[in-house]
Amino acid sequence: MSFSSRLAELGVTLPDAPAPAANYVPFVKSGNTLYVSGQISNGPDGLVTGKLGADMEVAEGASAARLCAISLLAQVKAACDGNIDGLVRVVKLTGFVNSTADFTDQPKVINGASDFLVEALGDAGRHARSAVSAASLPLGVAVEIEGIFEIK
Repeated sequence: MSFSSRLAELGVTLPDAPAPAANYVPFVKSGNTLYVSGQISNGPDGLVTGKLGADMEVAEGASAARLCAISLLAQVKAACDGNIDGLVRVVKLTGFVNSTADFTDQPKVINGASDFLVEALGDAGRHARSAVSAASLPLGVAVEIEGIFEIK
């Protein structure tokens, strides 16, 4: 089954790739490797803001991370000339969690992205990963995730 078919089956429509908010490009291709800039937790209802360990629960953070993964795939689709099936696999994610100093469940938050990518892409969605705490993130968002992908 193609990635586009699987996403449709899951009821996921990839949005237009978000435009950069500052002086950088949304992705860089180098051979068959695609580096996607950090995507913040933003969905149809706007920015998902908050600080894990203060005013946000792990499940809410995981939902925010899922939104980041959807934005990452939107960037991959844009980089592949509008065809998500140009993706070969997810190589690595680096997830940043806006959290308090004593919050230690960053991996559980970033699982929201990892679980979604495996659900949507199967084995091609399995990846290496880092999940780290951040004292704050742009615009007060809860999560930001960058990714490395292999493309055709």
